Amino acid sequence: MNADEHAGLYLLTPPKIELPSFTEKLKSVLDTGAVDCLQLRLKDVGDDEIRKAIDAILPLCNGLDIPLILNDRPDIAKKSGCDGVHVGEDDVSYDEARAIMGEEHIVGVSCYDSRHRAMELGEKGADYVAFGAFYPTETKEAKTSVTPEILEIWTTFTTVPCVAIGGITAENLAPIVMAGADFVAVTGGVWNHADGPEAGARAIKAAIIATDIE
Repeated sequence: MNADEHAGLYLLTPPKIELPSFTEKLKSVLDTGAVDCLQLRLKDVGDDEIRKAIDAILPLCNGLDIPLILNDRPDIAKKSGCDGVHVGEDDVSYDEARAIMGEEHIVGVSCYDSRHRAMELGEKGADYVAFGAFYPTETKEAKTSVTPEILEIWTTFTTVPCVAIGGITAENLAPIVMAGADFVAVTGGVWNHADGPEAGARAIKAAIIATDIE
């Protein structure tokens, strides 16, 4: 999971989607070239719905060489051909996720405001650690609120990639990118953009590049 010389856009799907209309919308967003990684994050749906979503989305990602990460479920991720899985503190443990996915797949972890958790799992081999929430978010109830300082400290002491998450938009991402985030994870900032999700994705990428140039 690599971005270019700039911080990458790590796009999360809305927690509820309607296939196939969402697939068409997602294709338009991915075709902008602004997305570096996609996480399928569905809530309160059955396993069959998750599998159907993967079957629809994975070919789009594969065609553009964009990693598809499944939230919470390493068992389904591995069997369905996803590139990786993301687990939080209340999900399957990192060790179990790694055992299921193997070394060749991505395993990312939520670390909230805990550098200790991040360091511990980074040393175990996590492919990235995610910190947040940085800003208020409507997507989920945030466990913690953090400041960009956590990214500055993290990037000073380790090379394990870090993802910033939580209410991030094109308008507020500058401090996060300047602090050293390797990826910014975005949901509403793309899907709820006033001019549509394609414009949202382009705006995020443009803001990242503008920040890096400053």
